[in-house]
Amino acid sequence: MTYLLALDQGTTSSRAIAFDAQGRIAALAQREFTQHFPSPGQVEHDADEIWQTQLAVARECVQKLGSADADMAAIAPNIAAIGITNQRETTVLWSRETGRPVAPAIVWQDRRTTARCEALSPAERQLIQSRTGLVPDAYFSATKLQWLLDNVPGARRRAEAGELAFGTVDSWLAWNLTGGAKGGGLHVTDASNASRTMLMNLHTLQWDDELLALFGIPHAVLPRIVPSSGEIGATAPDLLGAPIRIAGIAGDQQAATFGHGCLAPGMAKNTYGTGCFMLMNTGGQPAASRNNLLGTVGWLAPDTANHPAGQPRAAYCLEGSVFMAGATVQWLRDGLQIIRTAAEVEELAASVPDTGDVFLVPAFAGLGAPDWDGRARGALIGMTRGTTRAHIARAALEAIALQSADVFAAMSEDAGLPLQELRVDGGASRNNLLMQMQADALGVPVVRPHAAEITALGAARLAGLAAGFRFDEQALAASQSAARRFEPQWPESLRRQRLARWREAVARAKDWARG
Repeated sequence: MTYLLALDQGTTSSRAIAFDAQGRIAALAQREFTQHFPSPGQVEHDADEIWQTQLAVARECVQKLGSADADMAAIAPNIAAIGITNQRETTVLWSRETGRPVAPAIVWQDRRTTARCEALSPAERQLIQSRTGLVPDAYFSATKLQWLLDNVPGARRRAEAGELAFGTVDSWLAWNLTGGAKGGGLHVTDASNASRTMLMNLHTLQWDDELLALFGIPHAVLPRIVPSSGEIGATAPDLLGAPIRIAGIAGDQQAATFGHGCLAPGMAKNTYGTGCFMLMNTGGQPAASRNNLLGTVGWLAPDTANHPAGQPRAAYCLEGSVFMAGATVQWLRDGLQIIRTAAEVEELAASVPDTGDVFLVPAFAGLGAPDWDGRARGALIGMTRGTTRAHIARAALEAIALQSADVFAAMSEDAGLPLQELRVDGGASRNNLLMQMQADALGVPVVRPHAAEITALGAARLAGLAAGFRFDEQALAASQSAARRFEPQWPESLRRQRLARWREAVARAKDWARG
């Protein structure tokens, strides 16, 4: 049997998942890695730990495809291709000579460059938004990379001399998978990840010289931009038993959109992970947002519907990012310690009929779309002596749904389309109470498909497309059909009331860390 291997490198764990021709999971392995918080607003990862955990789960997954005593060298030829999907804006800077990072990776959640973004002039902000489709923010890679070049001793000199390599996590994995410093590792990124750096021109799909100059980024440090679906190289023979071609790369949210089958303009999905990410396919041209949403490359791949053998074509998306989704539940567990496991939150929240007019604004890392306030901070509002941990738990779940409703409303307006449904995935999408809250807050059905691991499936399909691997489309369609459909239950008057009250709470959290 032939398989596709997806490497799914997320914010809190590294995973590897093998799929068969029916899109079914044949093997899976996962390992968590350490989160580092050196000071308030700063979030870092050890890039070496990311690579080691990702390699470990890839080997474990390959091994699971054979017998317990089988040699990986005998199993590897059964894998047609590898697809990589990854946490996106996280920034890694490493030595081309040694292959070692020169500093910890700065995670997408990190806010240390907020002041740099705020110092941009109106003309500079307009330039960035018109070229990249992004709202200037510390979320993206450009200012993270600038910070590293300015604060790591000798980094700028070495980068200008071509001694250092920058990449988002896909680049870091591809470099190491293809041999790294000792084996001529490939320094690449795909168009979807490049579109998240604030350095790529969304219209030309190339690095933009004016933006590089604005942030002081030398061209020599940048990876080559490649299609999301297309063979870029092969793994070093000693890593997985035999060389396996790498044929797909996409940022995690773009991969999930592809995995959901949102291939036509107007189709939308929301992924509930550490953060919450809603993407809507806008077709072959970037869509300008009037509501602070992001224009982004969905994928650069052959148009399977119209040009299956042709050159890769860009599919664009509008995106709204919510910084705190599953991370909000983690805070209930680790910060407040009102639950022992994340799974407990649904039962606790369901033990009360409503929040008792309590609102949690989880702006622990600022606010994303559509507010984009890096100085907003978390707020818990409306408590009385009668407020219990159950009310807080319910307010936390409702906050995830209400943040996504803000994004959904902005997206509908920008697209000029009334969206008919929302497809969902991610760990928190298994929470039935949250999904019902989401349908109520949106006023449209929420559809949770049969297929698990949608993000990894999207990466696998992109790789398979380039490798000539053909999924059973009938089986895939069945997996993408609704396992459960959540219909809105709130009357329209209640929905409007809750959304208005929520916006009051958000207003009180904004600009709190103004200094």
